[in-house]
Formats: sequence, structure tokens, C-alpha cells
Amino acid sequence: MTATTTARADQSPLTDLVVIGAGVIGLSIAHAAIERGMGVLIIDRTGPAAGASAGNASGFAFSGIHPLASPDTLFSAPKWLLDPLGPLSIPPRYALQIAPWMARFAKESLPGKVIASRKAQAALMLHSRTVLEPLMALTGTTDMLTKSGNIEVYETAQGFEGGLRKWELAAEYGFIGRPLVGAEAIAEVQPGLSPRITHAIATEDWWALADPKLYTLALAKALTGKGGRIETAEARALSVSPDGVTVQLADGTTLSARQAVVAAGAHSHRLTATLGDRIPLETERGYNTTLPPGAFDLRRHITFAEHGFVASPLSTGIRVGGAVELGGLDLPPNYARAKAMLKKAAGLMPGLKTEGGTEWMGFRPSLPDTLPAIGRATRAPNVIYAFGHGHLGLTQSAGTAGLVASLLTGTAPAIDLTPFAPNRFRGLGRAPL
Repeated sequence: MTATTTARADQSPLTDLVVIGAGVIGLSIAHAAIERGMGVLIIDRTGPAAGASAGNASGFAFSGIHPLASPDTLFSAPKWLLDPLGPLSIPPRYALQIAPWMARFAKESLPGKVIASRKAQAALMLHSRTVLEPLMALTGTTDMLTKSGNIEVYETAQGFEGGLRKWELAAEYGFIGRPLVGAEAIAEVQPGLSPRITHAIATEDWWALADPKLYTLALAKALTGKGGRIETAEARALSVSPDGVTVQLADGTTLSARQAVVAAGAHSHRLTATLGDRIPLETERGYNTTLPPGAFDLRRHITFAEHGFVASPLSTGIRVGGAVELGGLDLPPNYARAKAMLKKAAGLMPGLKTEGGTEWMGFRPSLPDTLPAIGRATRAPNVIYAFGHGHLGLTQSAGTAGLVASLLTGTAPAIDLTPFAPNRFRGLGRAPL
């Protein structure tokens, strides 16, 4: 199946669909659209796999249904914010700018809101898990998938008990965590950890990729092999046109399409504003260090739950990173955060070889209730939004792709999209850009 365009003498060719964003979300959507007979053009300001899709932790964290916006986070936030290198930080220069977003975050942390968010997140996770392997089969990427699982580790009984409470809630949706108590039980799952780690919870409801960047690039290659097109271009504005949608590019030229999808990650809200939708999208700046292969005998993903970071086994090395820095798009990276996580990891993983690593920082698009925006633009029904997945973009990529494809083709989506409506924050004041 090949991409289709209609040439017209007075305008640029008209394609069925323009997808803005060549990360794992945008590329997955493009594949789903092509499978439904649509011609697809993807545009991206820097090209495929250049953003968060390149440096994420490589895990399909299907069991991660608990929203960041929660009473637990609000209770812990004051302590975390006192540590500029801790699990959650806000650079002082950004504190005033993010204040309105934090107020919304606090509102979404009310118990009733948390229950609703968890239910919606679980529905999206279960759907995403169901459709992931069929998408990988279509794109020739199945050999990149592993199902080795994840282990959450704890140094305190209090932290472990909090983790168990979350797993009890997750079990209501079929996600199972297996408690492990004592060094011997933990070593059977993951040897070589510090004796400080006394409790753990293991799960198989967590899959992984050999390397997220290689996977995203493979999606791009498979797309062009099916007739899809990928171009490097920066979208600046969207508008409704007689044919559907016009995309204004940074170089002054335009693209026309019958429909468009905004999947530009942390930059998406700047485009939605041009259509009148001011969506409170913020940036979870994530840091990591990727160590060379052989840096540690890592059997599966490890989540250091009390410290807010993970260790991931990749085909290209060992990746240590995570945490949340709410610092927007423009501040320079603070790689001291990556160094701090690596130092903590060395203490919890004795024998970890910390030399020769590569540091990285990426932008994870986040909305106050931890749910993505999936749905139509308010005044432009031919434009679909698909962004705001936070640190779960890879996990929810295949599910989001199928849901967006249903909207594009006018068929019923597999799950209720009401909780993900892009306009759900209307009436809460103006969102900063």
C-alpha cells in the first residue's frame, strides 16, 4: 500500500494525513493509518527518534497505572523539592511559571480524581498491551521485544508496604505483583544487589525493548517501505482549510492535508494554541546515563521505587535514569541529576561499572492528571491530538495509534476516550505556552 496524493495546479499536493511528530507515538499512528488505507506524510522538526523516544528507559510499563498526581505525591513533594537532585524537582527559575500547572496538579490529586485517572489509565494500558505485538509483527520489529519483567526494590518496610497497597489496587485490573522478602528471595530474581535492599515486588506485567531508539528508527524504516513519507520540517501553526487542514511551516511554506495529527510531544501545546486550544502541557525533563554493555549483570528492569529512578538492560548497554524535573523546554540541562542517580545506583548495585557512560536529557510531555490528550481539536474536527503521555509514551504508543486511527476513519474506538478529551481542562484559566 502506498501513500496517495492529489496534485493540483494551484496548490501543493493534498495528502490524506499529515502527522506532526516522528517519535514513537507519531510513527505508530502513521503505521495504523497506512494499514487502514490512508496516505501518510510525517513531518518532524529534527527527524525520527530525535526526542524522548531515543533515550527513554525502554520499558513497556503496563502495570504503571497509578497517576503521578496523587495524595502520596503531594505528601512527599515538600521533602523531595528540598533536594534539587531528588526524585521531583523544580528549578527556582521556573517556579513562578509552573505555578498554575502545579495548582491544577494539586486539584487532580484529590482522591476521587485519582480513582478516575487510574481507571482510565488501566483501560489504555490493557488496550496497549493487546495491540502491541500485532503492531510489531506488522513492522517487523518483534525480535526487539523481551518479556523479562520488572522488580521494584525497597530499603524500608514502610516503602514496601506502600508499594503493596498500590499493587492491591492494580490487581483489580489484572496486574500482578509478587512480593519478595529477604536477600535470598530477591537474589533469585536479580542477583548482585545491595544488602540494604530487603524487600521487593516482582512483576511480569512489564515488557521491554532491546533499545528504544533502534525500535523507533525501525518503525521509520518500515513506514517508508510501505510508501509513507517522512520529512524534516518544523510546523508552526495549523488552520482549517476548505480541503481539511493547512500546516504552516517555519520556512514560510504550507502543507495541505485532509486530516492532521499533532503528536509532537512536549512541543504540541504550541501548535494546539494556534487552533485556539490552550492545553496545560508541561515538561517532565528526564535524565539518564547509558553505560557500556557488561556494566552490570542486569537480568530485568529494576525500579528503585524510593528513589524515583530505574536501571534498564539494553542491547546497547545499561541505562540508569528517571526522576522528574519540571523545568520546561528552554532551561539548559542539569546533568548533575544524571550523575546523582548514577551514584545512587552504584550504591544499590555493588559492582556496577560507572565508567564510559553517555548522559542524556529528554522532554516528557505531561498533563496535570497524568493522562494523555487523545481526541479532536475543539474547532477543527479534522485535527486529532495525541500527546501528553508523560513517561509512558512508549508503553502506550501502540494503543494510542489504534485509537487515533479509529478517530481518523470514523470507527468506534476500542475504549472510552472521554477521560482523555483534550478540552477537559477548559475553564481552569489560561495555560502558559
